[in-house]
Amino acid sequence: MVSKQELQVQQKREVEKREEVTVPSRVFLPTTDIYETQDALNVVMDMPGVQKKNIDVAIEDGVLRVSGRIDFDKYEELQPIYTEYNIGHYSRSFRLSSKIDQTKISAELKDGVLSLVLPKVEEAKPRAISVA
Repeated sequence: MVSKQELQVQQKREVEKREEVTVPSRVFLPTTDIYETQDALNVVMDMPGVQKKNIDVAIEDGVLRVSGRIDFDKYEELQPIYTEYNIGHYSRSFRLSSKIDQTKISAELKDGVLSLVLPKVEEAKPRAISVA
């Protein structure tokens, strides 16, 4: 028998600030899915309202850091009557395994969704070994 399971909507979570910021604004953890194929890890992050020019993807000391900044100019004159969605910047970081080829990571932004492909190093890819 197949059991039904309802999907729960995850609430938007604000980043716990550990550093002082020079521009006062809220920073959120983008909702993220990670899935693995034989050749790579794929990271998909929701960043609505972020433009390609305002996304930074960097690797330092084995940590992948992704940040997206919102252009608040288009929101300045709006006077919302009711809101269910807070706007703010996005930030997320991941410690990379040695099985990821850091020189070949690629990123693409489409319709507010950032997709990262983290290719595996050749040694980490599954392979069949023939028996002689």
